[in-house]
Amino acid sequence: MNSPNVEIISDCFIKPQILSEEANKPIYFSPWDLIMVTVNYIQKGLLFPLPENQDFSITTFLEDLKHSLSATLTHFHPLAARLSTVKQKNPSSYTIFLNPENSPGARFIHSAVNLKVADILTPTDVPLIVQSFFDHHKAINHDGHELSLLSVKVTELIDGIFIGCSINHMVADGTSYWHFFNTWSQMFKSKSRNSILRPPILDRWIPEGSGPIVTLPFNHEDQFIDRPNRPLLRERIFYFSSDSLAKLKAKVNSECNTTKISTLQSLSAIVWRCVTRARRLPADQETSCRMAVNNRSRLSPPVPENYFGNMVQTVRGITTAGELLDHGVGWAAMRLREAVASHGDKEIKEAMDWWVKSPFVVNMSVHFDENSVHMGSSPRFDMYGNEFGLGKALAVLSGYANKFDGKVTSYPGREGGGSMDLEVCLLPESMAAFESDEEFMSVVNEEFIS
Repeated sequence: MNSPNVEIISDCFIKPQILSEEANKPIYFSPWDLIMVTVNYIQKGLLFPLPENQDFSITTFLEDLKHSLSATLTHFHPLAARLSTVKQKNPSSYTIFLNPENSPGARFIHSAVNLKVADILTPTDVPLIVQSFFDHHKAINHDGHELSLLSVKVTELIDGIFIGCSINHMVADGTSYWHFFNTWSQMFKSKSRNSILRPPILDRWIPEGSGPIVTLPFNHEDQFIDRPNRPLLRERIFYFSSDSLAKLKAKVNSECNTTKISTLQSLSAIVWRCVTRARRLPADQETSCRMAVNNRSRLSPPVPENYFGNMVQTVRGITTAGELLDHGVGWAAMRLREAVASHGDKEIKEAMDWWVKSPFVVNMSVHFDENSVHMGSSPRFDMYGNEFGLGKALAVLSGYANKFDGKVTSYPGREGGGSMDLEVCLLPESMAAFESDEEFMSVVNEEFIS
């Protein structure tokens, strides 16, 4: 049976409730932002049960969402802008900036689908229809010249509501994405809708030695835009209880005679080993596990968590498939622990100095190795605290964006207390071996805990 289509009911644009003088000025990107120009938008969202009370009105709910979004955009006004570019020929340079002029604002879509919550959460693999719960499907950040930098899509299910956000990754990283989402949820609850708990810091962090306007050494987008065709992937979410993770962390630290290896490093290590085994890589084949790291607290002086922009980098553990599988999980976890621990102010600033001398943008075909595992997002983000008057969400789900063979996205578990969920994307033949791997499945909770 074919899955029903998501049908759009209404579509409009939302502007900031109050436009300050500051909000009318262009914002020039930092190197961290410019690196992201050809990757996809961030797409994350929350699935809620439909309220059981008879008073609930979808019309009123949508109006409240729009009003609170407009109030939130007063503080997060870059999300209501568009991208603009100035090109220079001699020497070639390409300056991309946030331009608030002539932008209709952030997009807001109301849609519906003839499916139940169980149709989304019961299948083993995440259903393909979930990709249709997000706007800007397959869009890359450079498309923000024409597309909205933020698009909210609210999809009515028979017994649920999905709120999905697509945010341009040049404007925000995961920390900033959830900062916006958390603020919007607080604004929805708030009666005054004037002040917010954590105002975003919108001034861009620019490395010493570079001018206030950072440029790319191109004169046409054809020189750097990359839209690779993604192979068919299986996408599955695995659930880990706090007890299971505590046991894994204790085992890993005991193997290494330390207490310093974190839960996420322990879990990443077991995923790295088991994906490598599932891929049946030759023993001498190099493999790596990349972990996304928030640079804000690692810089000296540190950048506040409220910094709204990109401040994320990846660190990696590297070895051969044979060495990874010949040693225990503790050995793999220690490789990751060492990679994270050695990433500080000096390394971050050296990387930026190098980029300023030789600017580049992330190219999915070049920068993502098919033998690696890439750990993204963070279980520290507050995802389930966003309730919008609907109670606690049933699940966090993501769209098509930034997925490839070996991409693993970590979320906090719904039951809290240190539980965690992992969304794993693999080629079908690798997933079949991975989901029957005894080492991996020994730490998984088979059932979704509702």
